[in-house]
Amino acid sequence: MQEVAIAPKFKLWMAAIKPPMYTVAVIPISVGTAVAFSETQRFDLGIYLTFLGSAILIIAWLNLSNDVFDADTGIDKNKAHSVVNLTGNQSLVFWISNVFLALGVLGVVAIATQQKDPTLIGIILLCCALGYTYQGPPFRLGYQGLGELICFITFGPLAIAAAYYSQAQTFSTLGLAVGTLIGISTSIILFCSHFHQVKDDLAAGKRSPIVRLGTARGANVLGWATASLYLLTLTWVGLGVFSPWTLLVFASLPFAIQLVRHVQRYHDQPERVSNCKFFAVNLQFVSGVLFAISFTLPGLL
Repeated sequence: MQEVAIAPKFKLWMAAIKPPMYTVAVIPISVGTAVAFSETQRFDLGIYLTFLGSAILIIAWLNLSNDVFDADTGIDKNKAHSVVNLTGNQSLVFWISNVFLALGVLGVVAIATQQKDPTLIGIILLCCALGYTYQGPPFRLGYQGLGELICFITFGPLAIAAAYYSQAQTFSTLGLAVGTLIGISTSIILFCSHFHQVKDDLAAGKRSPIVRLGTARGANVLGWATASLYLLTLTWVGLGVFSPWTLLVFASLPFAIQLVRHVQRYHDQPERVSNCKFFAVNLQFVSGVLFAISFTLPGLL
């Protein structure tokens, strides 16, 4: 009987911790580092690992603090896998999240101190500030349907620029182009997280994109957003911005097709569409890895 009770609790904690979601830290740092290597032939493993650890800690802060802020609005009252609901201690979760943030920023400060250049700190603090405005009071911009825009900027161009700068201590227009694609694939994850919680969002006054569009139109928007990853890649290869190596990303098409078909079929069935965000995570991770490989291989060969 005890084992039966433990299993569901473990599943709830795993859902609360969201291990797959940490790809939103791994992919931008890895791709930005790969782009820097492709253009400068520079790669510092210590900086990469430190920055990656910092990014993961900052995502942990973001996830935990969002649970805290959502508890204030009551939007998570039916969410069994909210960390606040699992612990019953909102204040404790809040302070643990701040410890993660402090440790993450400390890692970035260590890199900047080593390089004698504070630029990286400024970029990451801007990312953190934008991340706070997503759910944090008094902004709560996610409740106005602006979460995907914040996600796009933070985990796309800014994160890629930060990763690039950590290796090369300069910026790149190629990095900006790549950051656009990573921003799209990461924003798709957040977009997909809304399909199954329209009722709870409406009850809490959250005007998510799916609340505004409806699930049917939202499924169509998802299709076009997903297609844009491949259309933009083709365009930039054709214009000579990307090398032909980046066409490797088309190997992720099965994951894109799986995601779009699943949402189009079950967009109005909350229990069946709720797992689509994990399909989106798969797409973001696989496409991101392929982009990283496509920028690393030419330099190695």
